[in-house]
Parts: sequence; structure tokens; C-alpha cells
Amino acid sequence: MVRKTKEEAQETRHAILDAAERVFQERGVSHTSLAEIAAAAGVTRGAIYWHFKNKADLFEAMIQRVFDPLEAKLAELQADGRENPVDALRAIAVYFIATVAADPRYMRVLEIAWHKCEYVGEMAAIRDNHLECGNRYLSLNEAGIRLAVERGYLPATVDPRLAAVGLMAVIDGLVVNWTLDQSLFPLAEFGPGIVDAYLTGLRSKA
Repeated sequence: MVRKTKEEAQETRHAILDAAERVFQERGVSHTSLAEIAAAAGVTRGAIYWHFKNKADLFEAMIQRVFDPLEAKLAELQADGRENPVDALRAIAVYFIATVAADPRYMRVLEIAWHKCEYVGEMAAIRDNHLECGNRYLSLNEAGIRLAVERGYLPATVDPRLAAVGLMAVIDGLVVNWTLDQSLFPLAEFGPGIVDAYLTGLRSKA
């Protein structure tokens, strides 16, 4: 038997992840079996188990394929050395919003993660990973806002933790509601202005 090349193995892996996105979006995670994903990908169940331990492992790989490059870009924006940290936080928020609005894969995966997955049973461990990711972003915001206060770009009356939670709520609220119903508002058009309105409110806080 001829072994598959690394390129062929990667093609199969991506085909499985592509199929998982489609089937999870259509049926929801809890109502989708690995056999259904295998059929949609045109592979055997054995091929799925070659690449993934179980459905939770496949789901996490689907998330990581989308968000690892995004997190790398956000880290790059964070480290760009801007004097005003608020500008960096805005750039991170606007980049995330623009990416979700422009790339169907980001929208699809966020729709699955937020609206079509129950984090119970074998999926419970995935919830911890997502909480960790959210806490990292919250800490990034808090550190940036604290530095902006220290440098005088935000008033001393601004509470960094409170402001960071608010910024995270604004961004998550926009994306959660848009992935639920894209007809509610144009995310790419409205998102930056809403982020700016929040940041302007922080700057003018008495």
C-alpha cells in the first residue's frame, strides 16, 4: 500500500474540516455525526479518525484553522508601537470586525461556535479553551486602556477593567447579533463607527 504524501494528507484534512463547517452550520454540532461529516467530505470514518481523535478534536481544529492566523494578526497590531494605545485597540477591533464581515469562513465558524454548539459532554472541554481565548483578549484590552490612562490619552477616572469589559461587549455584541441575522445591520459599515462611539465616550468620561 502506497502511503499518502504529506500534501495529500493535508488535502484530506482540509476537506474534512470544510465538510465539518458545512454540516455543523446546517445541522448543529450536537446533531452531527462523524459519519455524516465523512460522507460530506467523500472520505471514510477511518480517515477522520486518522486526523482527529473525536468530534471535539475536529471542532477545535476547525476553530483553530480560522482563528490562529487572526490571533497572529491581532498580536502584530498590538505590538506596532503606537504612542496612543487606544489607537492600537481600535485597529484590533476594526480589523476583527472587517475580517468577519468580509470572509464567509469566519462568519460561518463564528455562527457555529456561538449559535449551533452546546458546550456539554465531549464538547465541554472546548468551552474552557474559548474562555481562555476571551480572557486573553480582555486582558489585552485592559492593559492597553491602563497604559492609555497612564500616558494621559484617557482620563484618570476611566476604570481599565470596566472599560475593557465594555469594549469586549461592544465587539462581541455586534458580531454575535450579526451572525444570528445579517439583515439586522451592515457589520462592516456600522461596526467601526460604533467602536469609535464607545472609545469617544471613554475619552470624554468626567
